[in-house]
Amino acid sequence: TGVTERKIRKFEAAEKGTRMLDEIGEMRTSIPAKFLRVLEGHQLERFGGSKAIKVDVRVIAATNRDLEKHVREGGFRKDLFFRLNVVKIDVPSLRRRPEDVVPLAEHFLQKFAAETGKKIQGFSERAIRLLETYRWPGSVRELKNFIEQAVVLIQG
Repeated sequence: TGVTERKIRKFEAAEKGTRMLDEIGEMRTSIPAKFLRVLEGHQLERFGGSKAIKVDVRVIAATNRDLEKHVREGGFRKDLFFRLNVVKIDVPSLRRRPEDVVPLAEHFLQKFAAETGKKIQGFSERAIRLLETYRWPGSVRELKNFIEQAVVLIQG
């Protein structure tokens, strides 16, 4: 395999912590069985290894898909769905939460201003109106990327 040293992977590194899995509904077909074994038995094997490693990791999984429908259609393993669906939190898209746009935008502005070292005062009233009236089809990711781009490109 060309493996010359021990490499700690993401689940092992998350020991006693939390691992966030985004877009779980897009998981390749070869992965769910292995992932379910880790969730059920709380142990994994390193690539190229032969020894089981016990892990204690909390998993948070997110998706934009209707997983129940995906299960009914045979596109997602039913047993994995039930194992992941312990606590379900539905977060509506940003366009259905317009009151969250400005606080999120301000958060991202502060974050990216700090990362770039730029001294940015905040948003103009016109910018706030534009942020509030846009529909944000890409939801929070689109807003975050938009603010990051604005911070990077702003002059003055």
